[in-house]
Amino acid sequence: MKLINKNYIALDKFINEALYKKKSGFYMKKNPIGKYGDFITAPNISILFSEMIAVWAISFWEKLNLPKKINIIELGGGNGEMIYQMALSFKNFPHFNKACNFFIFEKSPFLKKIQKQKLKEFNIKWLDSLETNFKGPKIFLANEFFDSLPIKQFLKKNGEWFERYIDLSNKNSPIFKEIKSDINKIEKKIGIKISKNQKFIEYSPLCFSYLKKISKHIKNENGGLLIIDYGYLENQMRNTLKAIKKHKKINIFSKFSETDITYNINFNLIKQIINKFKLKSQGITTQRNFLTKLGIKERAEIISKNLPFSKKSDIYFRLKRLIDKNEMGELFKVMLVTNKKTNFKIGF
Repeated sequence: MKLINKNYIALDKFINEALYKKKSGFYMKKNPIGKYGDFITAPNISILFSEMIAVWAISFWEKLNLPKKINIIELGGGNGEMIYQMALSFKNFPHFNKACNFFIFEKSPFLKKIQKQKLKEFNIKWLDSLETNFKGPKIFLANEFFDSLPIKQFLKKNGEWFERYIDLSNKNSPIFKEIKSDINKIEKKIGIKISKNQKFIEYSPLCFSYLKKISKHIKNENGGLLIIDYGYLENQMRNTLKAIKKHKKINIFSKFSETDITYNINFNLIKQIINKFKLKSQGITTQRNFLTKLGIKERAEIISKNLPFSKKSDIYFRLKRLIDKNEMGELFKVMLVTNKKTNFKIGF
């Protein structure tokens, strides 16, 4: 770990070590997704989710005037389930299927291996960098991607800003340590006044970096970024940092590199960042509204029509998890980022 002295490490560096350190990081050595993992994502709950994203992607392609080539880039492919189901769906749309190129941006060699095995029947390329230059409009899909990036935290005390570090003086019992910080220097670097009207800040430098690279692609080649993630819309930022193990919250310092460390996305901050890069938000809505407007209920009715009761019940149970306001329906938000010329409201 890179320490500012022999005892302290910045929170984002601590999270990066826990999640992405080569061979020992949480995402680098295991498949954390599924019933027997640590968390589950929407594509693994129901194929209906990926089918709706496929329908949305085709509609967006049509809005872009049916380009001969369209690039779909999934950011963080997980176990490959979403791209797999989307690719199957696209087989029913030959014109689009012919135009479509698939890419996955994946940091974990372990997950990349799982993805390649699952997706071997499809022509999919893997990206090691978002700076890779390839022609044609691009649709970036970020389903639970940004919540997995390391964050910094800052808190305001007596009119001064402090950054949160981890005090490792006692390795068996690490604690948070606040160290005075020059927030103006950080704001000058990123060009956004993130401290305005705030008492607490959660900010991911890596998120900022990725959005900057994605924005260049969208401005140069057209396309968009679809973000689906748990988060909130309020301007006031708050502390949402948490660790997840076997689908339950645990102490962030327990079981280092064995737990998922995550946070809730502040979509207002994302909006500020994309505005800086001269892109625009087509809208922010809930996952419930997005999937319902795309026709997920109707699709569930069609595929369950002639099924026995047990299978029909399973389909609707999974649908409920995706759109119920007490499940993923309200907590998860959906945001579409495009260039300023595009106007596309399907799903919003």
